[in-house]
Amino acid sequence: MKTIVAVCFLLGVSVTAASAIDLAELAPCKPAAARMCDRDGGMSWSNLFRCGATLAANSWRVSSSCRAVLHKYGQL
Repeated sequence: MKTIVAVCFLLGVSVTAASAIDLAELAPCKPAAARMCDRDGGMSWSNLFRCGATLAANSWRVSSSCRAVLHKYGQL
């Protein structure tokens, strides 16, 4: 769990530092995040950022468009 949090934190920092994110680009991953990620905090965009490592670990279960998004943001 600590590893996932650390990876997601680093992803968030690197993405924020690099440039602003077009949230429409993340839309292909939202259904997969709803199935596989912890939804205690609700299904928000910030929760989607935090579960990038989970989606990457289960990349064979997500759509090709979501895999493309994960690849673009360095998760795959």
